[in-house]
Amino acid sequence: MADVTTTPMDAQALDEVVTFTSELIRIDTTNRGAGDCRERPAAEYVAEQLAAAGLEPALLERTPGRTNVVARIEGTDPSADALLVHGHLDVVPAEPADWTVHPFSGEVRDDVVWGRGAVDMKNMDAMVLAVVRAWARHGIRPRRDIVIAYTADEEASAIDGSGYLADSHPGLFEGCTEGISESGAFTFHAGPGMTLYPIAAGERGTAWLRLTARGTAGHGSKVNRANAVTRLAAAVARIGEHEWPVRLTPTVRAALAELAVLHGIETDVHAPGFDADALMAKLGPAAALVEPTVRNSANPTMLAAGYKINVIPGQATAYVDGRMLPGGEDEFEATMDRLTGPDVDWEFQHREVPLQAPVDSPTFAKLRAAVERFDPDGRTVPFCMPGGTDAKQFSRLGITGYGFSPLKLPPGFDYAAMFHGVDERVPVEALHFGVHVLDHYLRSA
Repeated sequence: MADVTTTPMDAQALDEVVTFTSELIRIDTTNRGAGDCRERPAAEYVAEQLAAAGLEPALLERTPGRTNVVARIEGTDPSADALLVHGHLDVVPAEPADWTVHPFSGEVRDDVVWGRGAVDMKNMDAMVLAVVRAWARHGIRPRRDIVIAYTADEEASAIDGSGYLADSHPGLFEGCTEGISESGAFTFHAGPGMTLYPIAAGERGTAWLRLTARGTAGHGSKVNRANAVTRLAAAVARIGEHEWPVRLTPTVRAALAELAVLHGIETDVHAPGFDADALMAKLGPAAALVEPTVRNSANPTMLAAGYKINVIPGQATAYVDGRMLPGGEDEFEATMDRLTGPDVDWEFQHREVPLQAPVDSPTFAKLRAAVERFDPDGRTVPFCMPGGTDAKQFSRLGITGYGFSPLKLPPGFDYAAMFHGVDERVPVEALHFGVHVLDHYLRSA
């Protein structure tokens, strides 16, 4: 059996991760919401690659065409807890006219792979395939059982994806206590001489809201003191202008503490009266890693009312993207009650729990070590994701989730802007780095 700690990824694995990323991008799995997506062609593609590596992937659907893939690699230690590695196959829409290259071309240009999903998250899907196939070639087995899941519907409600798997097929994840997935271990250039790799150890909860204002319908030329549009607009303005108070979770507090040390700032993040905003003002670019997650948030995103300019409608509707910190759910709901007022009702259109994972765990230490092995000048730090991932649904099974899809990125590469943005792309070198780091972590976990 090959050595678990020293056998490198071979040249074929480095070639395959680029090929797999490109070919997955070419499979259009656009998720427009409301069930408008078909992941099955991509699911069949990854299942074929897994089967070629000697695994037995299961293709699972709640809705025809909305396909998930699950496979298990048996480890060498039957007493060890299993590890879940998951990635989603769907992507958000892309308008070709806005892009430099066609978003579903998967074009490799100047050692960069272009297309929707290059970062979110067909790159990670491809890395897992490349690693697993290399293991099969070299006879490598990890210590722990590893369950690989490729999911549908992450970019919407996850009802056809991880939610369905967690609710209807929990036995496939037997023994899994921890999981890794997207949005962590990417290069963050925090200034000259400071290269950071944030590893996610938490997520804010999802609170997508529908606001409904009701009033008296009537002619647009007459006085109307019960105008639904006016009532809704006032509530939306109050929500948009609200200043949420700072609420520091253990993950964010740990992130602030480590960032302060790296910047040579003396502070006690546990002291009474600690001023997080004042510290973030001294962190320069690194403040962006924590700023979205020191508070709850609620951003109005959509409005709908009326059908004719001279008719006052009896109802108006708005939608709000809310996010809740761990422990901040009650405050969020009470604040929404107050801001919407007596004339506007609100409800959760979609809600998922916030998450936290320990940053002092052996798992987090191994995630750190894997990154810093391949970039000794980089420094890993914990952070909380402002949005959410499939880790929320898998948490129903008692699985603690970390964001870990490693990429080494050059200065000036705006990783955050790639998510759901125009001209999404990933450097070939970043994919190669990710394969090495992922392989090392999974064999040492």
